[in-house]
This record gives sequence, structure tokens and C-alpha cells, in this order.
Amino acid sequence: MPTVQINARVDETVKKAIDEYCKTHGIVMNHFVQEALIDRLEELEDIEDLRKIRHEPTRPLSEVLKELKLDGKI
Repeated sequence: MPTVQINARVDETVKKAIDEYCKTHGIVMNHFVQEALIDRLEELEDIEDLRKIRHEPTRPLSEVLKELKLDGKI
């Protein structure tokens, strides 16, 4: 996968903490930052999904169990 460079300014203490973490765990900074960004994007997608389903109608558990029994799933 081709890579591109991005730039960001962070607090000096954050940079030092990342440097130390990467050093002690044998991780390359690029990998650490990329994984952190991917994790954050996934969290934001999950939050958006939760907002969408929050307003979906609910059903009683007994109704769901009855339907699963009829379908032979339990």
C-alpha cells in the first residue's frame, strides 16, 4: 500500500510519551501513529452506528425467543 506523509503538532509531553512507549515496546513511530488513527476512526464509526440504532424500536425478549424457536434456531 502506498504511503503518504502527514504532519501534526502535538504537545511536547505527548511526543515524549509516544517516543518512550515506542522505544520500550520496540515499535516504529509510524506504525504506532497509523494504528492509533485507525483505532480512532473505528471508534467514531462505532459511535455513529450506536446513534443510528439508539432510536430503533425494541421488542420483548419473549417475542424474540418465540421467533427463534419457530425458525428452529433454538
